Amino acid sequence: QVRLVESGGGLVQAGGSLRLSCVASGLTFRSYAMAWFRQAPGKERVFVAAIRWTGGMTDYADSVKGRFTISRDNAVKTVYLQMNRLKPEDTAVYYCAAGATFGSREYEYDYWGQGTQVTVSS
Repeated sequence: QVRLVESGGGLVQAGGSLRLSCVASGLTFRSYAMAWFRQAPGKERVFVAAIRWTGGMTDYADSVKGRFTISRDNAVKTVYLQMNRLKPEDTAVYYCAAGATFGSREYEYDYWGQGTQVTVSS
């Protein structure tokens, strides 16, 4: 059974930083692209960042470029999202996803975590 478990969310002031982690089990982690999506209250879930199997290629939503960094450690089956210079509009539930293809669309990802709440106060 595939499981993706996110952690690291919380409450932070604007301008602060958080690091999200997502630990995977039940799949050959190094064979999957990994991504982060987020869903703000009353809005659809949207793409944040993705990283290819070996970590050599990444992609970011325009809204987070230059502030967020996605990385992965295949040895411990974990993907990270370092979030710096956080803004109130970054407030959302952040979801980790694993997929056989590298992309920015939800349908490209087969497995999803339960999400972790990030709240940025102004």
